Amino acid sequence: MIDDQTLNGIDIMMPQVDEYHDVTYTQVPQGTDIRELKMSLLIPRTSQLKPAVLYFPGGGFTAANYHKFIQLRMALANKGMVVAAAEYRVIPDQFPAIMHDAKRALQYLYKNAELFGIDTSKIAVLGDSAGGYLSQFMGTTSDSKDVLPHGVTQAETKVAAVVSMYGISDLMRIGDGIDGTEAFHAGPTSPEAILVNGVSFGTDLSAGIQENPEKAREASPIDYIHPGLPPFLLMHGDKDVVVSCKQAEYMATALRDRGNQVKQVLVHGAGHGTPEWFQPTIIDFITDWLCVELDWKDKVKLNISAQTL
Repeated sequence: MIDDQTLNGIDIMMPQVDEYHDVTYTQVPQGTDIRELKMSLLIPRTSQLKPAVLYFPGGGFTAANYHKFIQLRMALANKGMVVAAAEYRVIPDQFPAIMHDAKRALQYLYKNAELFGIDTSKIAVLGDSAGGYLSQFMGTTSDSKDVLPHGVTQAETKVAAVVSMYGISDLMRIGDGIDGTEAFHAGPTSPEAILVNGVSFGTDLSAGIQENPEKAREASPIDYIHPGLPPFLLMHGDKDVVVSCKQAEYMATALRDRGNQVKQVLVHGAGHGTPEWFQPTIIDFITDWLCVELDWKDKVKLNISAQTL
């Protein structure tokens, strides 16, 4: 039994958040049909211009469920940020389709900034696994003509910060040091091999990712690093048996070698998409880091001193 009661003095700690469901951000030809690519948006009901975070879901290059990671996306929206989550084409579509979709999703935010109240100087990208790969790629090709789809301007590719959770930086070394996994990733049936080489039809295109290093480098974010990139947050679990945690190490080293700002975080006990990634410790760490990098620090109490979680 619950007694009747009155609640007094409710503090307004977060904005009301509206969700726009399954908005079409672009249309792409697919055979004799047109495919609509969707995103969903969380829009805080505030009057000031807001930072935005564009989330790309993981799925092994075979799926792109953009309704994932609702806890993290809601936490960012509760801080007053616009949060978009976008699907993208996966295999059998061949690279660079996946990147073209990511850049068109970002362009949609630029073009609709006034409608959603977005400060276009404060747009970050975020992703896990294959989505982390996309986020890293968006960072290394930020404000550049690299992998630029038709109709998207260079200015519409600029991002202010990058967050990658157990993401991929180098397609040729995804399984480095993991027994069994390393051999699978080197084979012709791995998702990255199909992403780069395409699907065989009439002509046998099957080949391991390392058999065509030029194509693999063209499709790896680590090979686009140069000075002057936005800040990166690279997070990886030390128990990941799908994507080697060395991927974050390779990327962090290459970024630092070229004078870029990067924070690398190793999460003890975490695997690939395991429950650790959905806990308040991780969520708070990411939201705090983004608040700092997007200069939104007056909106949240900061706590990002730890380097290992």
